[in-house]
Parts: sequence; C-alpha cells; structure tokens
Amino acid sequence: MNHMTSIARSAVAQCARFTALSQPISKVLGSIQQIRNKRHAVLSCGYTNEFDRSGTLQARAHQGLTPSRLRVARGVAFAIGIVLSTPMAVADSGSIDAIKPKDYIRMTLDKREAVCLIRLYGKESAFNPYAIGNLKGKYHTYGIPQIKNAIIYDKSPIQQVQYGLKYIDHRYDGDACNAWHHWLRVGWH
Repeated sequence: MNHMTSIARSAVAQCARFTALSQPISKVLGSIQQIRNKRHAVLSCGYTNEFDRSGTLQARAHQGLTPSRLRVARGVAFAIGIVLSTPMAVADSGSIDAIKPKDYIRMTLDKREAVCLIRLYGKESAFNPYAIGNLKGKYHTYGIPQIKNAIIYDKSPIQQVQYGLKYIDHRYDGDACNAWHHWLRVGWH
C-alpha cells in the first residue's frame, strides 16, 4: 500500500467517524454550539493535519487521489461547512439545560435503557420537575425522578435526571430497565 492510499484511507475513516457522530440531524443541531466552541481544535487536529502532510486536497488530486475519494473528502468538507455555518437551534448560552429531559436521556443511555427510563419517569412524575409525590407517606418525593431528598426540587430538569441516574446506578447497578421492572412489580423504584 503506498503512502497516498494510506492517507486516503485515513481520511475516509475520519469521514466515517464524523458521519456516525453527526447522525441523526437533531443531535447535530443540538451539538452545534459545542462544535463551534471547539471548531478550531477539530479542524486543526482532525482534518488539516492529515492534509498538511502532503499538501491540500487539490495537490492530492494530482498525486493520485482517486476521484471517488476526492468526492468523499469534498463531501466531508461540505458537511463541516454546513454544520459550522448553521444558526444555533438551541439557547445561545449553550447550556445543557436547553435540552429537554427526554432528549437528554436518549443521548445519555442506549436505546433499551432510554425507553425504560422514559417510561419510568413518565409514570413517576410525567416529567414534571415540580412534582411532589407520596403526600400521605412519611417521606415526600420530588422532581422528575421522585427522589426523597428535597434538594432536588431546586435543580434544573437535566440535573434532576442526572440525580436520578446516580440513584439508579447505586440501587439498580446502573440499569434503568431494572428500575422500571421494579416499578412495574411494586409501584415504586
């Protein structure tokens, strides 16, 4: 394998990683602020260093880069340009609290556990961060995950989900489906 083929394969692999990370589009739009904040590092470390070794894409085309690989490289450059120039779809502050709790859960957990946790929190609090439960019991429960500690009541919805995930990690070995199945059996988790 010659040096040009090796570099082209490396560029294609980076394109595949970029494409995998940028799917679906809603996740891309949710990450634009992070990409904008890190764009110089991403472009300098991930892409320009690979091309600077032997010159620009144009120079590589003359050095034996196949037309199909050149199209892939152009497609990646085009996709990066779109992502970097798209207006923000979320809050300008880039705060994680601009994300809805269900979307945060889907981005944080694998699909199976995300479904279980969304069902659980839907039954517990209907994703109401101000929910107070167990009013007739000894201890009240608060927020989206219905935790007994009242400190969670003053937290943002994302922070409440994070506290709930810590609780699930401690009590159910980090498996949200175990918490959901426990709730189905006894009506609490």
